[in-house]
Amino acid sequence: MKKKLLSIFACVLLLTGCGQIPKLENGEEVIAELDGKSFSANELYDDLKNAYGTSFLVNMIDNYIADKEIETDDSAKEYANEELEGLKQQYELYQMDFETAMKDAGYQSEDELLDEIILQYKKDKVVENYAKEQISDDEVQEYYDENIFGEMTAKHILIKPETTSDMSEEEIAEKEEEALNKAKDLIDQLNDGADFDELAKENSDDTGTANEGGLLKDFTKVGENSVVPEFWEAAYNLQDDEYTSEPVKSSYGYHIILKVSQNERPSLDDTKDDILDSLVNEKLQSDQNLSAKYWVEIRKKYKLNIIDSDLKKVYDDTVATYE
Repeated sequence: MKKKLLSIFACVLLLTGCGQIPKLENGEEVIAELDGKSFSANELYDDLKNAYGTSFLVNMIDNYIADKEIETDDSAKEYANEELEGLKQQYELYQMDFETAMKDAGYQSEDELLDEIILQYKKDKVVENYAKEQISDDEVQEYYDENIFGEMTAKHILIKPETTSDMSEEEIAEKEEEALNKAKDLIDQLNDGADFDELAKENSDDTGTANEGGLLKDFTKVGENSVVPEFWEAAYNLQDDEYTSEPVKSSYGYHIILKVSQNERPSLDDTKDDILDSLVNEKLQSDQNLSAKYWVEIRKKYKLNIIDSDLKKVYDDTVATYE
């Protein structure tokens, strides 16, 4: 619908080039007639401007900035193709016709949709780049000190409480205690010389690692390969080949953790780009209006001056809601 309205708006703006159009006595162009009533291009323009003018104008401005600042490189094209493929798979999963849905949304071809995805990708990059400029060196250093460590390898045995959603609080508490006691018993067996790998294979409820003796390789405190905070803190505080003396509780259940090894912490220089990405993502997720606020500042950087008083008032009123 938005694309169709954009097309209509553009046609009104360029109406003098759309063919031979009759005019009223005052010179206004007629675009439709009904029962003796003539509708002019100016009337349509005024209605569209009042209803959609500011949002269309801002969209045009932001598109211009995005095209100016961000190149349509291979990364943008690859991202767009992956997004398009993902959309197709979703429609296929729900047995819906993608081509029909695409055209209903105003896109006449996949190439047109790809162009739109690329444009949004570039607009997102503009915001991310601006956000990075707002992050101080102190913020980067603090994030590095608190979150960046060498990758760790450990083994664990997970004991999950056998609870169900229909259990009472008393029943859940009983199952929690059973799981805790089982985990404590396994630690006692380790203290008596039992083999960690064999206990993990026989007892761990983490089916993804049990057959490998509970092995978890190269995990981190934050990021794609991160573990839950309780697990990280417990493992970090162990020496190599040391296991936890008490079960570690997390949202998954009770863990018995044996630390295998930990790599050296990477340098700040080597991780700064990743830190900036993480900080930007945190800031944008924590404030739903932050992206819009940043766009206001980005437009100011380009010395935006809205001359039309009606459009300017709507724009200023909208901007005021972000403050």
